[in-house]
Amino acid sequence: MTTAPIARPEVTAPGRWEFPTPTTTRLANGLTVHMYDVPGQYVVAARLIVPLSVRWEPREKEGVISLLSRLLDEGTEQHTTEEFTELLERRGIALGAGLSDGGLHVDLDVPARNLPAALELMCAAIATPSFPEKQVGRLVRTRLAEIEQERASAPHRAAKELAATYFDASERASRPTAGTIETVKGLTRADVADFHRAHIGPTHATLVLAGDFGDTDVSALVADAFGAWAPLPRPVEPEPRPALRAPDAVRIVLVDRPGSVQSEITVAGPGPDRHVEPAWAAYPVLGFVVGGSPNARVDAVLREEKGYTYGMRASFRPRRAGGLFVTAGSVRTEVTADALTLLLGILDDARAGFSQAECRDGVDFIRNTAPGRYATADAVAEEAAALVLDGLDLDFTTTNLDRMAALTPEDLTQAYGRFVTGEWTIIVVGDATAYADQLGTLGRGQVTVVAN
Repeated sequence: MTTAPIARPEVTAPGRWEFPTPTTTRLANGLTVHMYDVPGQYVVAARLIVPLSVRWEPREKEGVISLLSRLLDEGTEQHTTEEFTELLERRGIALGAGLSDGGLHVDLDVPARNLPAALELMCAAIATPSFPEKQVGRLVRTRLAEIEQERASAPHRAAKELAATYFDASERASRPTAGTIETVKGLTRADVADFHRAHIGPTHATLVLAGDFGDTDVSALVADAFGAWAPLPRPVEPEPRPALRAPDAVRIVLVDRPGSVQSEITVAGPGPDRHVEPAWAAYPVLGFVVGGSPNARVDAVLREEKGYTYGMRASFRPRRAGGLFVTAGSVRTEVTADALTLLLGILDDARAGFSQAECRDGVDFIRNTAPGRYATADAVAEEAAALVLDGLDLDFTTTNLDRMAALTPEDLTQAYGRFVTGEWTIIVVGDATAYADQLGTLGRGQVTVVAN
């Protein structure tokens, strides 16, 4: 008995996808609230964003905002450290805070049934933190130990040296966001409390919530929790500007680690922010095509053909204003010079253009994986919070994906060449004696060796 062959189903192109649209309200104290109803997501994600710039820190107290963020879950005027921790644990609340280029963010994830209590604790953490003296001292010591730990990590050490080399010494961006040993060791509770009193308030803040709210009146819950947060008059932040690049940034800096069996390579140049005209859409695609996957140009040579690395990644990294194009990864010490030569050749040669297949693959990957990337409440909240911090419209994600669909290889070539001119800042962390002479012959600027 024979059976008829089963006809293969036709695969149609995926339809257009849109990032969710929020319901937006504004409290009397100035707090803006964006609410995203995400069906089936019963763990609600909340992100509270307060625009801040580390440029506002006094030079001798750099790191005070980072320390402040780490202290927000260490107790409030209403609860001791232990009581606050117990309340979070009892309700299944994950609460934390951090600092990005655009400002301070407080992150909360909680089962939907416990959202009222969670919002009250979130407000207490940001509005009335107690900054216990004991915890201030502990976290200062933690940051000092962290600095030493970062020094021992090649990627962290490379990132620190890149900032110091790439940006002009007058720029705050040239120094660690969380502060240095010299600035952190003298920080006190009074420093943190004074900064909080002067800069943290609801007037310019935004709360983003995402999850399955069911029949819950989330607007009422937010008003109950945050309505009493007193407004804080303060001048509006000046228009952000790109940090100045150092006049001697185009050079090679070797961070010497005698005996290291690997070299951490970082190659950086200018890049755009997400406000770039005519659109940001080309730059995520370029990052993917040049160095965003094992099949990208960089890994096709350095990993698959040469076997020099487990993987190197390239990406455009937007800041609040301006940005960087960074390629980074590790290689074996004995192939450092050859690997760097090949890498620079790949990056420079890309200015000659991109193929239709590369354009299609990059666009399809980013656009077709978007529904999966933003399928959870925390991913939606994170994206919306990032848009707020960047000063972008909340439909930016959808508009950007639509623009991406229309990209051509010529668009990619033009966008890449606009910023990637071959004026590289190169950092190599490893055994400098093994390749310093070879790198000096590359013609990529002065070679400087610094201690680890």
